Order: sequence, then C-alpha cells, then structure tokens
Amino acid sequence: MQRKALFLYSDAKQSGTRIVALGLMAMLKREVADVAYFKPIITQAVAAEPDINFFKHHFKLRQPVETAYGLHVDEVRELIAEDRLHEVYEIILERFHALEEAYDFIFCEGIEDDFDFEEVLDFDIDLEIAVSLAIPLIVLVNAQKTEDAESLQQHLRLLERTFAKHSLQLLSFIVNRLDLSLVEETKATLQTEAPLFILPEVAELNQPTIAEIMEQTGATLISDDEKMLDRSVALSIVGAMTLEHYLHYLKDGALIIVPGDRSDILVGTYWANLSRKNPSIAGMLLTGGLVPSETIMQLLSGVVDFPALPVIGLTEDTQTAALMVQAVKPEITLKSERKISLAEGLFSDHVDLEIIKKRLTLPRPETMTPVRFTYMLYEKARHSGSDILLPESDDERVLRAVEIVLRRNLCKITLLGNPEKIIQRASLLGLDLSKARIVDPEQFPDMDTFVETFYRVRKHKGIIRPMAKEMMSRVSYFATMMVYLGYADGLVSGATHTTRETIKPAFEIIKMRPGTELISSVFFMLLHDRVLVYGDCAVNPHPDAEALSDIAIQSAGTSRAFGIEPRVAMLSYSSGNSGIGKDVEKVRRATETARQKAPGLLIEGPMQYDSAIDPKVATEKMPDSRVAGQATVFIFPDLNTGNNTYKAVQRSAGAIAIGPIMQGIRKPVNDLSRGCLVEDVVHTIAITAVQAAMEKDEEKS
Repeated sequence: MQRKALFLYSDAKQSGTRIVALGLMAMLKREVADVAYFKPIITQAVAAEPDINFFKHHFKLRQPVETAYGLHVDEVRELIAEDRLHEVYEIILERFHALEEAYDFIFCEGIEDDFDFEEVLDFDIDLEIAVSLAIPLIVLVNAQKTEDAESLQQHLRLLERTFAKHSLQLLSFIVNRLDLSLVEETKATLQTEAPLFILPEVAELNQPTIAEIMEQTGATLISDDEKMLDRSVALSIVGAMTLEHYLHYLKDGALIIVPGDRSDILVGTYWANLSRKNPSIAGMLLTGGLVPSETIMQLLSGVVDFPALPVIGLTEDTQTAALMVQAVKPEITLKSERKISLAEGLFSDHVDLEIIKKRLTLPRPETMTPVRFTYMLYEKARHSGSDILLPESDDERVLRAVEIVLRRNLCKITLLGNPEKIIQRASLLGLDLSKARIVDPEQFPDMDTFVETFYRVRKHKGIIRPMAKEMMSRVSYFATMMVYLGYADGLVSGATHTTRETIKPAFEIIKMRPGTELISSVFFMLLHDRVLVYGDCAVNPHPDAEALSDIAIQSAGTSRAFGIEPRVAMLSYSSGNSGIGKDVEKVRRATETARQKAPGLLIEGPMQYDSAIDPKVATEKMPDSRVAGQATVFIFPDLNTGNNTYKAVQRSAGAIAIGPIMQGIRKPVNDLSRGCLVEDVVHTIAITAVQAAMEKDEEKS
C-alpha cells in the first residue's frame, strides 16, 4: 500500500529547497485536511530549527514542533560512533509512524544543511532514510552544480538508476537555479522517465532583505517604519566620497553603508531616492554607532517621505560593517512576505502540480478550512487569466496588494492614475509593479467612446451629454465603464471610496445578469476551522420572501463555485415550526420558494443561528434536519441582522471576513472595507479574478 507521504530529496546544497517545499506544501494544504511536516535529521535545537518553525507557522500546522523531527545530528553521530546505525533508521521510522497515525498526510524534507554526513559515512544517509520510509520522492537538483545540459542529463540518468535500484517511486525531478535564458533549450534537451520541471534562477530570491541583515548582523532600526524592512538588497555601496561623486555610483536595490556622522551623504541619498531620475535605494546602514542629529532627522521627516527609506545602524566601523553585510545569508523567513509571494509565483508558473497529484494518493478532506480555501482560491485565480482593475492607486495597501498578486501570478492587474506618480510612489515603497498596466484617465484616448456609451445607457434617466462627460471624470464611473466595455474583466474598489461610490456605477452601467431579479452580496467568513458564507450583509435592507429566496440561491451558487458544498440555513429567531409571526413566516415562504426554484438545493428554514452551526443544539431542536448543525451558507432575514452578525463574528471570534462579494452583476465589481488590510485586498482581487473567469465561461456556453 502506498503511504500517504512525500519525501523531498535534494541532491546538493543550496538547491533552493525552501522554494520547492513552499510550493509542495501549498498544494498539500489545498488537497488534504491535516498535513504534518517531518524532517528526519535536524542540526539545530528543535525550538530554533528554521524549517520546522517556518512550515509550522506559515501553514498553521496543528502538530507540536517536537513531533516534526526524528533525531538531532548529535544523536546520530553518537549512534554511528557506537556502531548502532540501524537504530538511527528505527527511531526515525518509529517517529514517522506516529505521525502517520495522527495525520492525513506527511511532507518529509531531507537534509540541506552545512553539516555533511560524508565526513563519517561513505553513503547518502538521506537516500537510506527514504528507502527506510518507503515513500515517494520528488528529487530537487541544483543546476549550478552541473556544467552544461549534457552533464545535467547524465546526472539525472544516474539518479534515476539509483532510485530504481532501491525500488523507490520517483514522482518527478525539479531542476532549480538554471539560468533563465537556458530554460527552454534545456527543457527540450533533457529526457527522463519521471516528469521533469525546471525553475529558473531568480536573483531576488538570493538577495538578503534589510530585515535579514538586521537579524544576522545585530543592527538596530533607526527609521520608524518596519514595513520597509522587507526590501531586497541587491548590492552594498560604501559612501566614502563627497556627495557629488558618490551619487554617480548609486544603483537600484543598493544598501548604502556610511558613517553615521556623514549628514551630507544621508540627506543627499534621501533626495536622490525621491528623484525620478535616480535609482531606487534599498536602505542605509549607518556605522560607528553614530546617529544623525535631531536637526537632520527633523529635516528628513519634514521634507521627504522619511519612512520610505529604511535606516539601520551598527556600532562597528564602516569596513567591518561592510564585511558583515557580505557574510549575510539570504533566507526565506516568516517575515519575507515579498520573497514568499515571488517563490510561490515562480513555482506555480513552472511546475504542473496536476501531474504530481495524479501520481500521489491524496485523501480528500470533508470540510473547507481557511488555509485550504485560501490556497484553492489562489490556484483558481492563477488559471483565470483575468485582468482586474483597481482605481485606488494612491492607497499604499492597494499597491502592496498588487505587488503580491503580481508576484504570485494570480491575475493581470490594471491600475488607474498618473503613471509617473504611481511608479514613483511604488519606488519609494520599494515595490515592483512593472507587470501592472497603468491607465491614465486624463490621457485616455477612448474617452469620447466612454462618454457616448454612458449617455446611451443612461439617457432614459435624463442624462445629457455634458452630464455624461462630467460623470466619466469621476474615477468610479470611469473604472466601471472600463469593465463594461471590456478594457478589464473585473473591478475592486472601496479602500478609499464608500460602498455607494463603488457599487452605484455598477448598478447604473453594468447592471444585472440576464434572468436575475436582484443584486446581492456575501461574505466569506474564515473561522479557525471552517469557512462559512454569509448573505446578504451589504446590499438589500429589507428583502421580501421572493428576494430572500433569490439571495439564498445566489449565495449557494457562489459557495459551490469556490469549493464549499452549500448547505443553506435560512435564519430567523425560531427553528422549524416552533415560532410564529410575520418575520418567521417571511423566512418560511422564502425557504419554500427557493426549493421550488432550485429543487436540488439542500436548504432548510426557518432556523436559529445556534441550530444551524452547533450539532448538539441541532440534535435537540431539529433532529431530522440535513442542514442543522452543519450549515455552510447562512442567509440572514435582513441587512440589519446580517451586517451586525458578520461584524460581531469577525471581531469576537477573530474571523477573517472577505467581502462583500457581489452577486448578480453581469461583470464582477467588488467592494473593500475602508479599514481593509493588504491581505483583504489580495483575497478580494483573487475572488474577482475567479468570478470574471466564470462569467466568461458562462458567456461561451
């Protein structure tokens, strides 16, 4: 019987296992309910072991860290010295078996540390562990360790023969760190029995961030904006010349190392970073334990966007500090959000996970967890091909979210605004938005078409051409018209605009889908152990029974489209036949109407919230119900109840609320909360991209 596990085997050091492991774990979290991480041999104390702690926290694994490894390297050395090597395999296998009993699937990662077992062994202990565990392998090969395609081919054939000799199932090869210009040529040249994927070398993934430099050198933060510490450092430059000569040496991504009393270099670098004609600097490192005077700090904070350039400090002299920076090892840590996004996008672009999944046995989960929902959503977005429009390009949260979306390759992005201002703003924030399309409404060549279209669509409401022209000067109306005329596939707004400013233009221009009686909304509520759908919490204040039935059917469709099997609870203040009254009767009629419109839909009501969500309460109040106690879609009787409930659950239960997600519009337009976080914007963009793809598919059919 094939074990429900996977072994990532690296054939050389510095192969980039963190990048590949990230991609594989993301796949597993989408497909499997409960995943465990296992490292057979660790070289650090488990509390400080970087791989175990990274995957535990990044993927929110429930397993205790002490169960995530077999033996410490010192224990292995001791057993080998006592000629008890067989016990190494026995102990590792025993701890692995314990995980098998407790979890649905185990991701096992081999050794890629500085410690080299060849010092004491004449064979590959990782290979022997894989043989002992008898689980399928994905083999990671460092392309930099081979001279050319021919030698790489020979190396892969040798590995295949080795694994076949040991009766190991080889799922695929992943060749990493190949020069981008050689990827297609090499892919066409290499021939292997197992599927082969190639990841190109990406310079930024091998560059330290300001945060990593701080952590590894012990530098302190002088500026006060920690959001800037995720910037990558491409090179370091010592500022020793006078300002006029020093400026010629500035380059993109440079860390400027300079004594803390060189105010001329400090001020000059800030001004240079602001200028559109100069490179974008990663940050500054002030040496000698010297901090600029209060006068200089006030000058910087008062004249320029001071937080836009991170400044750190060391007590060491400039030469020593420069050597310390050179010795920093680039990493992907829990704080490396930009690197993580880039690594996930790289992996998804070049590795066909469907091929790997077909060669694995993956148990299907019964419930949709928040982590699984998020990764499933991102995967759907990546395949959508959608172009999503964001009009609020002056908002930092939006720009940061856009970079994450582009790095993860979730969809195409169009921004509205002045290109020079957006590019400069992104540069000051250390963001790469080069893949985004930027449209300037003031220079838009088809504005006359927009005005004429709006006039035609709204003239029955008394709109005349001068009014249409004025309306198209408003960013929300211009953005909506772009979606209506196909310049973009969907719209996300609301970070700085009100819900009315975002939704009203869509009602007037895009309008409802054919056969739809109303527009409604849902929130995806990401609780700690499940994902629920709440509707309608944003649009319809007092829906009657007919409207409530439509909201239920629309919400069930949205739920199913995003991988959540709809079990619809029509909420009221009583359950079943226990209550009477106008409001209860409305919910009862809405339930019956929905059943008539959608006979296959699993829907029940009226039902109290506790009956809908708690199996124990459901057993007492509605023992024969197929929805009570296991509802996934919650339909509230009115906007007042729904809006207050979603906010109460969001704040009291620590749930993530994604939405409102609009339903019933011809093309997707979704609203953000003005208090949204970067993560909220990313989620909403991804959902909009998926909705846009579904709309296109329906139009084709």
